[in-house]
Amino acid sequence: MGDSLITVVTILLAAILMFIFPMMAISERNDDVSELTVQTAVAEFVNNSRNIGKITEANYSKLISTLNSTGNTYDVQMEVQVIDENPAKKGPITSGETKIGENIYYSIYTTQILEDLEADGTKYMKEGDILTVTVSNTNNTISQMLKNFFYGLTGNDTYSIVGSLSGIVTVDGK
Repeated sequence: MGDSLITVVTILLAAILMFIFPMMAISERNDDVSELTVQTAVAEFVNNSRNIGKITEANYSKLISTLNSTGNTYDVQMEVQVIDENPAKKGPITSGETKIGENIYYSIYTTQILEDLEADGTKYMKEGDILTVTVSNTNNTISQMLKNFFYGLTGNDTYSIVGSLSGIVTVDGK
């Protein structure tokens, strides 16, 4: 009886070592490749948008298409911090026309940006605005499921694939 128990335990251990750990390694590698794809797509989208001063429907569609090619579902969050210049000029007593005052930013978020894209296909930005894009997966990948099963490390609110970038717009879009 003792020999058969040891044999069963040995077979289970061999199965885990031969199948489960390689499957975990491959699934983690897939998540790494997906994360690299997401980060590259987000960087391309943000850099292109800030260099031309506008978010176009074509660029946004290209971002979504690239994200969908990974086989996961994603939550795309965009924010444009619009610079609201509040310049004042120094009085006539001082020489030169130097601007004084603060620049204040107000934010426009994903739903407002998408409304502008639906209306005319373009969200215009101006020089000095800040564009921030954050992408995170919404589905559980195989790697997440295996980690949940074996380690209990990840939860429902944990994202394994995330890409984020922000940048200052360098030209006026109009």
